[in-house]
Amino acid sequence: MEAIVELALCQRLLMMADDELILGHRNSEWAGHAPILEEDIAFANIAQDEMGHASIWYNLLSEITGDKPDSLVFFREAVEYRNCQLVELPKGDWAATIVRQYLFDAFELVRAEFLLESRYQPLVEAAAKIRPEELYHYRHTSSWIKRLGLGTEESNRRAQGALEYLWPYTVQLFLLDEAEDPLISLGFLPATSRIEAQWKDIVGPFLDESGLKTPEIFKAVEVNRSKHTEHLAILLTEMQEVARLERDARW
Repeated sequence: MEAIVELALCQRLLMMADDELILGHRNSEWAGHAPILEEDIAFANIAQDEMGHASIWYNLLSEITGDKPDSLVFFREAVEYRNCQLVELPKGDWAATIVRQYLFDAFELVRAEFLLESRYQPLVEAAAKIRPEELYHYRHTSSWIKRLGLGTEESNRRAQGALEYLWPYTVQLFLLDEAEDPLISLGFLPATSRIEAQWKDIVGPFLDESGLKTPEIFKAVEVNRSKHTEHLAILLTEMQEVARLERDARW
């Protein structure tokens, strides 16, 4: 593999892994606090799945660079993370959590389907493992979107408010320079414009069916994935605290 291709692949794997890890951590904050017991269990499983997917991407990255996944997770600073800002925002209320999860689930499901067509076999194998779980996530959060959007006036108001707040952050999922990305020209990854188009085809009509209005403005709050909100540093301090007490500890 040429050096430029390897570098691009490592950068993309890190982005995908960091997105999954940080969202999984945010979702884990609902353990013991979800609206009903059944959902407490279901959403904890979703959080665990996201972290499992992060592990898949980190391990693929490790096979190329030799970097240990634990080191990547516990011993990088916030500025070194490449997750999108969408996943690092505080969990907010249940409506905010569900809206974020739905928007991200739709993105991940579309991406996984495209990755099944990749010319890079490790990505195909990873997508084959991830897609069934993402399909479950999407169906689960879709049902909640409808419950909130078509429920009470209050549930609709909260869901709509969350959608309008989170919508600008979703743009960062698709902001990649396709013209300079060798992974796309080689057929390793799909063009982000294709993912974005299919994502919009799914999300827009579904939100309408659920009594929610899709925001008209589609503009990113931040383009650079190395720039984060203050929330990420706080999250990492909590997540990394035990590991940093003794870096060479064996569990």
